[in-house]
Amino acid sequence: MNLNQVTLPVRDLAQANRFYLALGFTQIVDSPHYARFACPQGEASFSLVEHSTPCANGAVIYFECVVLDAQVAQLKAKGIAFEQDPEDKPYLWREAVLQDPSGNRIKLFWAGDNRLNPPWRVNIQGPQ
Repeated sequence: MNLNQVTLPVRDLAQANRFYLALGFTQIVDSPHYARFACPQGEASFSLVEHSTPCANGAVIYFECVVLDAQVAQLKAKGIAFEQDPEDKPYLWREAVLQDPSGNRIKLFWAGDNRLNPPWRVNIQGPQ
């Protein structure tokens, strides 16, 4: 299996579209209550769906950035606010934290080989 996409709830689709375009994503679907974006690298995508009522979303969306610090500086220059500047974490990732206009939590990160192969990796096989 391969993950196709994650869909985030948003309160104002037009505002959310502008935000994700400013982050550097390419919009590939635009409809009255739904939008979909392709990531600048790789084949991943994500979508937004507009909700008329507030949505509580506890998910955290991670976007990988090879040059994290430069990417954060570039986004700050565009006026995008961060809750946390790039910081080294004990789990061997470097992360910066922000929120989209609807309050969805986003982490931009760089983990290198530790993304899929941390020193504590286990290899648990699923049912055969």
